[in-house]
Amino acid sequence: MTSDPHRGQPILRRGAETARARLAVICIHGRGASAGDILTVADELELDDVAYLAPQAAGNAWYPYSFLAALADNQPGLNSALGVVASIVDDLIAQQIAAERIAVLGFSQGACLSLEYAARHARRYAAVIAFSGGLIGPPGAPREYTGSMDGTPLFIGCSDIDPHIPLERVRESAVVFRGLSAQVDERIYPRMGHTINGDEISRVRKLLAR
Repeated sequence: MTSDPHRGQPILRRGAETARARLAVICIHGRGASAGDILTVADELELDDVAYLAPQAAGNAWYPYSFLAALADNQPGLNSALGVVASIVDDLIAQQIAAERIAVLGFSQGACLSLEYAARHARRYAAVIAFSGGLIGPPGAPREYTGSMDGTPLFIGCSDIDPHIPLERVRESAVVFRGLSAQVDERIYPRMGHTINGDEISRVRKLLAR
């Protein structure tokens, strides 16, 4: 593996032309999925004034092990993945699209990556959306994030029995982001599988439409 495996991978686009869009949403796919897969969420949101950008992970995975593994064990994939998100944000800002008009959205491994990126780069975004995910790192990992989300709306939804995402990590992540001054909408769905449900789509549609 190279030191930066995800650099130069394709970025798929859907929706409005970026320069004319009201918002730009970076959509991050899960393990074993693809950029095309996560863009089906864009179709369900039905917001035609939004530009969606979906980067593709090399080998269809952003990092090799569970998001609960030691951070070092998921390198260099994890740092490379965080760098991909950062480069897209920087490119959008260079196109005069302010961070307040940029949202980061992900499912599963992509949700974990979305949350970790936002915590490490705290500022006001249009939104941060995590479908079935949590902050990255082993239990007890220090959460020494700095800065402020400055009231950024943050949606985090997950099943109470998700086989990949422990409920306590979802709860911990919500607490961390409240401490970073995000407006957190935390939704736990009883007995749901590892998926995205209609209530989550409805809530995120309203969040991005306002």
